[in-house]
Amino acid sequence: MSDSTAPAPGSKAKSDSEWRAVLNKEQFRILRQKGTEGPRTGKYDKHYEEGVYSCAGCGTPLYKSTTKFNSGCGWPAFFDALPGAVSRQEDRSFGKTRIEITCTACGGHLGHVFKGEGFDTPTDERHCVNSVSLNFSSEDNVKKD
Repeated sequence: MSDSTAPAPGSKAKSDSEWRAVLNKEQFRILRQKGTEGPRTGKYDKHYEEGVYSCAGCGTPLYKSTTKFNSGCGWPAFFDALPGAVSRQEDRSFGKTRIEITCTACGGHLGHVFKGEGFDTPTDERHCVNSVSLNFSSEDNVKKD
């Protein structure tokens, strides 16, 4: 979104200048410019506390800890997202076709999803997510429905 485009009322979309005001430099690079953190550098790669992972940009809940698994890829891996929380689009960067995943609410780049790798999960999918794109709330801090 360019700086001259105003977000719709109630939208979690922001202009680049608004995002720069609320995200740190690394969050902006990854969430808004589709960057990637280095493998095995993210704080949630080997994190297995019970709770919910939310978008670091807008706070929308994205993944439950019960869908996180150890894929050995160097980034947090989930086999499924909360319903409607994550959008998918084709990514043809770097000379290959992948499926990019973004926060449905704000469009922030999360990472990529890979299918058919043979992991013993209910979906046989791996959502490979940048830790920088996430915040975590433990079960004690998550509202019960």
